[in-house]
Amino acid sequence: MVPRCETIGGGMRVVLAPCEAESVAVGVFVASGSRHESARTAGISHFIEHMLFKGTPSRKPVDIIRAIEGRGGNFNACTSEESTCYFVHLPREYLAEAVDILSDMYLNASFPEDEFLREREVVIEEIKMYADEPDQVAAENLQRALFPRHQIGAPIAGTEKSLRSMCPDDMKRYLRGHYLPSNTVIVVAGSFDPSAALATVSGKFRAAVRRRAASSFRGRGGSPLAGKCVAEVSAEKDVQQTQIALGYRTFGVSDPRKYAATVMDAVLGRGMSSRLFQEVREKRGLSYDIASRMQFFADCGVFSVTAGTDERKAPRALATIDAQLERICSRKVSAVELARVKEFLIGNFRMSHERVTSKMFFYGSTLLSFGRLVTPEEQVEGIRAVSAADVMAVANAIFVPENRSVSWVRPKQSAK
Repeated sequence: MVPRCETIGGGMRVVLAPCEAESVAVGVFVASGSRHESARTAGISHFIEHMLFKGTPSRKPVDIIRAIEGRGGNFNACTSEESTCYFVHLPREYLAEAVDILSDMYLNASFPEDEFLREREVVIEEIKMYADEPDQVAAENLQRALFPRHQIGAPIAGTEKSLRSMCPDDMKRYLRGHYLPSNTVIVVAGSFDPSAALATVSGKFRAAVRRRAASSFRGRGGSPLAGKCVAEVSAEKDVQQTQIALGYRTFGVSDPRKYAATVMDAVLGRGMSSRLFQEVREKRGLSYDIASRMQFFADCGVFSVTAGTDERKAPRALATIDAQLERICSRKVSAVELARVKEFLIGNFRMSHERVTSKMFFYGSTLLSFGRLVTPEEQVEGIRAVSAADVMAVANAIFVPENRSVSWVRPKQSAK
């Protein structure tokens, strides 16, 4: 069944992606993330994500969760640099209930003072939890080093200082300026009647058309690519391993080279047959776990490699990683390896689309990013069209010294 996109009141878009399933997933995607914040409001998008679960005039917090879990469903949300998503996955006969609850949260969140104060402490504990995870610290420090002059480099959850300076009125003001119909995509994926689902969504979200932006919601601080990267950052923690996060900042999601970059990423560090896994772990025993990641934003991107290793092995591990990056810049990927990696990516993508939640995330995130409906077939054909020359060319475009940063989290002297 072919998905379709409809526009309802105020420019809100609704993606209908029916398929054979016993369940249905509904997601509300809002173009509001950490890059849209200021230093003073850092973390407010993520904090609002938490607070939308804390009640409306007609529902207490526990009512929201029980209404979904009581039907065997799952309810969650997530915030990134450029978007926030609220989603429900439950048996197919409860679609109307899911839309009713999500629309109530989106339109009528009440931000009660007692819940605000309590949940602020929860988010601060979440920040402290991440600070205890060395790989998370290395990754956050890397992003700040790559984008030192832009909010896209800041931690998504904000800081304890920024959170303690907020009040419920700040959240309401921010929500009014960002949770707008033109910034919102609703996705319904799974087993449902498309016409009935569209009528249900349109009816429940009709009140959103009254919302208007006071100013553009686009990110603050100019281009994320302005200013130099910080070449190296280091932190010490009471850990046994050294964490390495090596990264390069690069182009955004609309760049036609994104497919070549995705294939390059898979060649280097996706899966146990990837070059980095084989060289760093299997051949040299320098790390238990190593992987790469290609991440795209609207106007920039990040290629990163992460690994944990003994402090004494860290220089060799980094040198081995760099050797693999140099190799992919100077020698074309063989036809056999290229074909294998493409099938790996396409197979993973196809299997993920057997899950209705994966379909939901795919259509919601791509529509927000591209402003149009992207089909799975387009993604597959984009991967299939990549040549060995394309991979080498994009590697040379990405692995430029001035766009590189290395983030370390090392054991404290007393912990060695």
